[in-house]
Amino acid sequence: MSKINLFLDSSALFAGIVSSTGAPRAILLLAEAEQITLTVSEQVVTETERAIARKIPKALSHFRQAILISKVGIVNNPSIQEVSAHHDLVAHPPDVSIVVAAMNAKVDFLVTFNRKHFIDDPGVSERLGLRIATPGDALAWVRDQISAFEL
Repeated sequence: MSKINLFLDSSALFAGIVSSTGAPRAILLLAEAEQITLTVSEQVVTETERAIARKIPKALSHFRQAILISKVGIVNNPSIQEVSAHHDLVAHPPDVSIVVAAMNAKVDFLVTFNRKHFIDDPGVSERLGLRIATPGDALAWVRDQISAFEL
């Protein structure tokens, strides 16, 4: 079994950094223990860093440390041409670069709290050819995969 690879958007990464409990934190801890791989894009890092600086500036050092400890892979943002070519994947234009980065990274899941633009539109997952889930749902899937492999 190849290592599970989850792509976190900024909402999921932010929650994992600022909370000491919950599914997003558990996902970061699984990556730290090298049970799974985490991937983000440069845009996700920038968005998360800005949100933390604005809402909880004292947590900025924790953010940088968590990225290092969890061995989060950071992929380049897609080119303007790639984003333009996939403008119809999601209804919210600023999210196109996130989904294209996740597709390019060939991850198992896009993990997000963004229900409106990703989860509540069932066509998005189909158009992307990518599973999309909340951190809790993705974590449940990861547990199932790990349990199945151990049997």
